[in-house]
Amino acid sequence: MCKIDANRIVFCDFDGTITVAETFVAMVTRFTPEVAALVLPEIYAKRLTLRQGVRQMLESIPSASYADIIEFTRSQPIRAGFEEFLDFLKNQQIPIVIISGGLHGMVSSTLAPYADKIEAIHAIDINSSGTYLQVKSRYEGGTEMVAKAQIMASYRADETIAIGDSITDWNLALAADYVFARPPLTEYLDAQNKPYFTWNDFTDIRDCIAKNYKL
Repeated sequence: MCKIDANRIVFCDFDGTITVAETFVAMVTRFTPEVAALVLPEIYAKRLTLRQGVRQMLESIPSASYADIIEFTRSQPIRAGFEEFLDFLKNQQIPIVIISGGLHGMVSSTLAPYADKIEAIHAIDINSSGTYLQVKSRYEGGTEMVAKAQIMASYRADETIAIGDSITDWNLALAADYVFARPPLTEYLDAQNKPYFTWNDFTDIRDCIAKNYKL
C-alpha cells in the first residue's frame, strides 16, 4: 500500500460524497433489486455488517452485467465544486486519497478525468470471469468490506481530514482528526459525540479548510 509523508492528507468517500447520489446503492438496486431490498435495510439497522451485506449483494450480480455497471456509474453526476476543490488541494500540496466501499472499476472510470490530481484510489476489486461477480477486496477487516480507517492509518500524516456521508464512513470519521460530514453520517457521529463540519458541496469544504487551517 502506498505510503507518503505529508503534513496533512484528505481521505474522501466516493458514493454520495463525490457523486451526488449514492452510486453503489443505486447500482445494486438496479442490478440485484431483490437482494438489495432485503440486505440494505439490515445494513442500515446494523443487523448485518457491511462486510456481509456488500458481499451478498455483489456476488448475486451476473458477471455479464459488469460492463453495464461501469457504464451506469459514468452517467452519475459529480457534486458541485469537486474539480475546483482538487485544484485547491493540489495548489496547497495536500494529497487526496479516495476510499470507497464500492467497486474499483466504478470509481476509477468516473474519476478518470481527475486522475492526475488524486494520490490513490482504494476500493473493492472484482473477478468477473465466473457466472457471478466475485469480490476480491484487499481491505477487508472487522465488519467492513473496505476497512477505511485501516487504510487511512497506513499513510503517514500529521493531520487527517475525512469527508463522507454515510454509515460506510463511520469508522473513518471516528479515526480522523477532522471530519466533513453530510447526513446520515452526521447522525452516527452525533451519537458518538464526534465533532464535525457540515457541508453541502466541495466549495464549502475548500473555503472551510482555507479559513481554519494554516496553509
